[in-house]
Amino acid sequence: MTQPSRTLETFVNPAPERDYTIRMTIPEFTCLCPKTGQPDFATLKLEYVPDQRCVELKSLKLYIWSFRDRGAFHEAVTNEILRDLATATEPRFMRLAAEFNVRGGIYTTVVAEHRKSGWLAPLPTTLP
Repeated sequence: MTQPSRTLETFVNPAPERDYTIRMTIPEFTCLCPKTGQPDFATLKLEYVPDQRCVELKSLKLYIWSFRDRGAFHEAVTNEILRDLATATEPRFMRLAAEFNVRGGIYTTVVAEHRKSGWLAPLPTTLP
């Protein structure tokens, strides 16, 4: 039987010579409010420019599942996930936006970024 896991697996980037963006939407993130113990629900939006490694999707799913029964403030959990993903993949750039559902009449979105030292985003291409 499959269980939650804190292990993030990676695989070799198939095109390390190129800057390209991987975008993922994870609509079923849950953790617990550390004050009330009630569930918090969020949609996570991950985007990154890989360097040598990419995150493997099944391990990401099991990793995200590992937060289900943990108490965590929105700001803390967003930064923890970004840190763990950036540590595992060492990307050129990574951004995680956590869009939490309403709690107490307030919607919260937390955005955290990681940038590899020296990496600059390519200039956008404007086509005629």
